[in-house]
Amino acid sequence: MAIRLRGHHLLCLLGYRGKGYSESFCVNMTSIYETLRKEPDTVVEIVKGPDDICRAYPSDQHPHCENGSVYERDAAVLSQIGAGLGSRVRWSELCERVGIAVAPGDIRVLCASCRWQPLGLCEEGVAMIGRGERLPPISS
Repeated sequence: MAIRLRGHHLLCLLGYRGKGYSESFCVNMTSIYETLRKEPDTVVEIVKGPDDICRAYPSDQHPHCENGSVYERDAAVLSQIGAGLGSRVRWSELCERVGIAVAPGDIRVLCASCRWQPLGLCEEGVAMIGRGERLPPISS
């Protein structure tokens, strides 16, 4: 069974370090992150709009999963790494594509409107992938 991800979440996962919108959001995100980290041959299906990460977005917060700017971010990331909607690709291959096509500084442009971008975690994750390093485990 494939994990369904939208474009910009491919980069979000690289910078995920256990922080998120709520406890239930973090439980879901950590589960997806750890699955991909431990099983890099897991197939990811690239989807348009809300995905397996969005499903745990807290209902008591203003939803942004359907904002036009988020769809634009998805499209920009997919264009940069050469992945199309509906494609099914191993996580390891997606990481290889990111390592080749995305520089850490690109995050400031691709994710300029993201509230998490100023933390620098995604830039750090992209840099790690670019150096061929493995992502760190999420400590509980």
